[in-house]
Amino acid sequence: MTAQTLIPPVAKTDKAKPPARGGWARTGKYAAVVAILLFTLFPVWFMLSTALNGRASSGTDSLFPSHFTFAHFSDALDEGGFGHFMLNSAIVTLVTVVASGLLALLGAVAMARFRFRMRTTIMVLILVVQMLPAEALVIPLFLQMKDLRMLNSLLGLAIVYTAFSLPFAIWNLRGFVAAVPVEVEEAAYMDGCSWWRMFRSVLLPLVVPGLVATSAFAFVMAWEEFTFALTFMSDESMMTVGVGLEQYLGKNTNDWGGLMAASTLVTLPVMVVFVLAQRRLTAGLVTGAVK
Repeated sequence: MTAQTLIPPVAKTDKAKPPARGGWARTGKYAAVVAILLFTLFPVWFMLSTALNGRASSGTDSLFPSHFTFAHFSDALDEGGFGHFMLNSAIVTLVTVVASGLLALLGAVAMARFRFRMRTTIMVLILVVQMLPAEALVIPLFLQMKDLRMLNSLLGLAIVYTAFSLPFAIWNLRGFVAAVPVEVEEAAYMDGCSWWRMFRSVLLPLVVPGLVATSAFAFVMAWEEFTFALTFMSDESMMTVGVGLEQYLGKNTNDWGGLMAASTLVTLPVMVVFVLAQRRLTAGLVTGAVK
């Protein structure tokens, strides 16, 4: 007899498939994500639905436009003068973003790279200024703007917005500048770069993510601000979008269609800015810089 006849044949059995695990957990995650999206996007949908609803001015609430129209948008831009308010806000916001970004970057470089007396004290004072509520400074700033004859001035409003955005911008950018290795700057100096050339060609590209983040903060603060714009601007031709929205709210009746159309016009620039800047906001700081 051979060895093969002594060993009984082993019956082939199908391998049992492992039971599916995590199915209910995965379904629960998807359901939670959908619920969060619906909760987040519902105000936006209701705003658009009311703005496009031709019967929204009569107080009819509906999740879907019963009479589709763009009349509320045209009325807001033409008759309501909201286009002029958006232009004023655009000018103030542009000046604020450029001025705060430039000044904050220079201040952050000074705080992160230079060593001088009372450096820590100045940094703490910058943080303390950020903690002050804006409402507590309305009257002092109003009196100061009045003495400087800058009331009803877009430039004066931009200066106030720049002053309020600088503390956060300096503190935020300081971390980005400090994260850049000093060896990168020293290598640029050894290659013959001046300080300005090093700042423009080496340091500035590496801190672009932080600059975009601070610029986005300054943009949102200047674009949607209401208190200072209402206090400093008494001339209707100088009002911004935050104050312009108030004209749709009356004592007895409210123009909901016009209000939602104007709110949509105010929201769209903010959404566009964040969509365009989201990659910079989440980008690495100095990945591969030393190399």
